[in-house]
Amino acid sequence: MGILLKKTKNKKTKHQIYLDCAATTRYKPPQVYKAVLNYATQIGVSHSRGTYQSGIAANQMIYELRSQLAKLFQVPRSERILFTKNATEALNMALKGYLQTNDHVILSSLEHNAVIRPLNQLKKERAIEYTMISANSQGRLNPYEFEKAIQPKTKLICLVHASNVTGTINPVEEVGNICSKHGIAFLVDATQTAGSVPINVQTMKIDFLAFTGHKSLMGPPGTGGLIVSPQIKLNSFLEGGTGSNSDKEEQPEIWPDKFESGTLNYWGLSGLKAGVDFILKKGVATIRLKEEQLVAYFLSELKALSKIRIYGLPSGLEHQRVPIVSLNIEGQDPSAVGYELDQNYQIMVRVGLHCAPLAHRTIGSYPQGTIRFSFGYYNTVSDIRKAVEALKIISAFN
Repeated sequence: MGILLKKTKNKKTKHQIYLDCAATTRYKPPQVYKAVLNYATQIGVSHSRGTYQSGIAANQMIYELRSQLAKLFQVPRSERILFTKNATEALNMALKGYLQTNDHVILSSLEHNAVIRPLNQLKKERAIEYTMISANSQGRLNPYEFEKAIQPKTKLICLVHASNVTGTINPVEEVGNICSKHGIAFLVDATQTAGSVPINVQTMKIDFLAFTGHKSLMGPPGTGGLIVSPQIKLNSFLEGGTGSNSDKEEQPEIWPDKFESGTLNYWGLSGLKAGVDFILKKGVATIRLKEEQLVAYFLSELKALSKIRIYGLPSGLEHQRVPIVSLNIEGQDPSAVGYELDQNYQIMVRVGLHCAPLAHRTIGSYPQGTIRFSFGYYNTVSDIRKAVEALKIISAFN
């Protein structure tokens, strides 16, 4: 494995190119920053606590955010949208609040550790069992493999909407129909798709939708949520003060209060509201088209670089993937390449296993991982062109 830093001496530029949007969107719409500052300076209080004007303004912000998210995801009842600090908390809330002793779960080999680790903990605590459906080397899943794996005690099917390693968009609607047919709850991890890929929880038959605010929803970190179907009975994940039924010593049963104990991240949620508002006005289809075009250009340019191995779907199938491309350079360590890109080209990417070791085992990149390029709405063709040029120079050394 070659270390590249001694071989390449490109001049550093002041312009940084951020290509790690699968981790977080670094650049947000200006109104997101303004919304956070406005909440901090003009409102600055908790909702559902005070009847003074600032408290009422806080209530209104939270109500409007739920309504916006309900519109974005086609949620029939906005009170079934529960706010969390990220998708990991939302996934834990669903898994630990829904599954009971000896339940059986079906999941894919592309799931994030945010699903695998809670399930393994539940395996110890509640004797949960699970069956894993393997994707092929391109990260494709056959939805009917999920149906074949159903057992009498199958309670839940978990599926990541799009892999954070390959970018492949999974057959959520097909699996949702299978779940509906067999009366099994369906949990979808929309971490990489919420805000940039159309999602309709009703037509996709989704019972739980976990999302985060800091990626394609263009909000601040520390925001996220879980959307729960009205047909689902869920136990609370955390108990405490809710600002409602305060005369009772038991957790209230009303939604969303039952699941939102304590003080929410109001600064972050106000920014998330601005991000969602931007997406609704711009249109998910518009955002999706631009990201597809960036991926298509990147993949087409990489064809000429023979030493680069691209994982996942080939060029020409951009409509079946989110703007994530994992690759490796023959004979070179991913971490060294990532360091080279940052130090000599001011290009920021993510290297390693991306908290999804099962996905890397599936595509054959375990244990070294990959170099992951992930684009967002604010990236440009110029960014992609510079990344390709850097890879061309780096891949020339072996």
